[in-house]
Amino acid sequence: MYKYDEIDQAIVDERVKQYRDQTRRFLAGELTDEEFRPLRLQNGLYIQRHAPMLRIAVPYGMLSSKQLRKLGDIAKRYDRSYGHFSTRQNLQLNWPKLEDVPDILAELATVQMHAIQTSGNCIRNITADQFAGVAPDEVIDPRAIAEIIRQWSTFHPEFALLPRKFKIAVSGTKEDRAIIQAHDIGLEFYHDDQQKIAIRVWVGGGLGRTPILGSVVREHLEWQHVLTYCEAVIRVYNLHGRRDNAYKARIKILVKALGVEEFARQVEEEWQHLKDSPNTITKAELDRVAQHFTKMPYDTLPDHDAGFDSAVASNPAFAAWVRRNVHKHQQPGYRAVTLSLKTHGQAPGDASTEQMHTVADFADEYSFGELRVAHEQNLILADVKITDLYALWEKAKANGLATANIGLLTDIICCPGGDFCSLANAKSIPIAEAIQMQFDDMDYLYDIGDLELNISGCMNACGHHHVGHIGVLGVDKDGSEWYQVTLGGKQGNDANLGTVLGPSFAADEMPGVVQKLIDVYVRERTAEERFIDTVRRIGVAPFKTHVYGEKKKEVAHA
Repeated sequence: MYKYDEIDQAIVDERVKQYRDQTRRFLAGELTDEEFRPLRLQNGLYIQRHAPMLRIAVPYGMLSSKQLRKLGDIAKRYDRSYGHFSTRQNLQLNWPKLEDVPDILAELATVQMHAIQTSGNCIRNITADQFAGVAPDEVIDPRAIAEIIRQWSTFHPEFALLPRKFKIAVSGTKEDRAIIQAHDIGLEFYHDDQQKIAIRVWVGGGLGRTPILGSVVREHLEWQHVLTYCEAVIRVYNLHGRRDNAYKARIKILVKALGVEEFARQVEEEWQHLKDSPNTITKAELDRVAQHFTKMPYDTLPDHDAGFDSAVASNPAFAAWVRRNVHKHQQPGYRAVTLSLKTHGQAPGDASTEQMHTVADFADEYSFGELRVAHEQNLILADVKITDLYALWEKAKANGLATANIGLLTDIICCPGGDFCSLANAKSIPIAEAIQMQFDDMDYLYDIGDLELNISGCMNACGHHHVGHIGVLGVDKDGSEWYQVTLGGKQGNDANLGTVLGPSFAADEMPGVVQKLIDVYVRERTAEERFIDTVRRIGVAPFKTHVYGEKKKEVAHA
């Protein structure tokens, strides 16, 4: 993974020093709340429902064991001994004291981490496929260019005050696992007919209040021009994006208003002023950064092991974990492993200090000291030998990290919701926990198969409910918490936005509603058909009928 040089470290250290003085002045009454607000937001600090929340950047989801261990230490010393991994591959602390944040940032800087641009109307953390560099379907490893984009966008003076927040995702695999169509800019790497690296540029995607999937504005972009082209896109947005209405300020609204063709025309026109400028990436610069992402020192191994095969054959629990949590790898004899943060009774995405320390130890022992954060809010060890899988499973199981539910109904994506977030209309975590408890029979979950359930506490859609096979959105109705259900959303190459099922439900109804949706699927599915396939084949109507019954018209909940 990328290691800071002297310039990187100096920049982060200077920002810590700067923010420490800003905090001192605020606490001394020398800065008003209004003056301090943009300063703290530039350093990832929100004021939430009960306490401040600090969002720590994890660039394109990559962490070292040393960094994760430090995050665990910080959570114990300055918070309540846990952190929350978000759908942006970041870590959030829900209970830090405002006056402690400069000390937290100083500790982060010692392990080459920061909270810069994790909030505010700027270019946010660059996200990527959690299996980048090891996925068998990878065409191009995008991490080096993702790092260059990170360096370019951090402290970019022209884009420090955009109309609204701005999110960029990169993907270099045949199967999109970074949801590039749901980002302001999605960069899809591929080899063109000359076998050169090219990028398909998606623009104008985003969930939230007005969910829209992005459109391709340029089919073929040479990799050298990715910074200047992104700069042209963001310049057009910065010039024309709405600043009078926060709900209409995202680039997706501008693209929709202008039309994709006109927006692309204006980008191309702007790009002519930027193309071949000093921000054009040279081969030397790409090589400089790419050398941080070379292949690990893998052993030469066969891709099969008799001991592993025997353990799978003789231990059903281990076999189930291998089937759901272990993934194929480019390198023979190695696998990637997802450690589930979706144990029953645990808020999805939360990890205790002890678990963070344990995973850091796992990374050191089994995965070259590195790990990944998935936007599904789980942790990944990307380079585990087949011969180590059984030992890893036993240790993970002892630490509550081996729930064999990846890709299943209880692998729920969930935002912090009304328990923490001041923007939320309703709680998310209790709904996730209630659904987990409703579906606690693993054999039943395996029979249901692949199913993505996403929960958001408000229209900002931090839980990505629009692209869940089943999406749950918390809504406010006369001061009470209700939940709207969408059906048929999907991430990936064939991404789709879900359809609202009908009137919303009370919190205590939600496990039963999900059960009824599953009942229809089990009744109507064909052999080997996934939940999303059945929804697409038969439509939403049969699900709606079963959930609401003949009395649907009498339901008064809006």
